Amino acid sequence: MAGNFYQVRCPDCENEQVVYGKAATEVACAVCGHVLVRPTGGKAAIEGEVLETVERGA
Repeated sequence: MAGNFYQVRCPDCENEQVVYGKAATEVACAVCGHVLVRPTGGKAAIEGEVLETVERGA
C-alpha cells in the first residue's frame, strides 16, 4: 500500500475528517479552514489529532 488515510480531528473546531497521509497539497478543515495537513515531500505533517487509521475497503 502506497500510503494510509487517517481520521483527524481539527484542533480549532473539532470537526473530524479523513485525510491522506502523503498529501501533496495542503488540506484544510472543511468547516473552519484550519490547515490540517502540510506536504513535506514524503509523509505529510498532520497538525490535527489523529484518531485512527482508516482501512482500505475491499
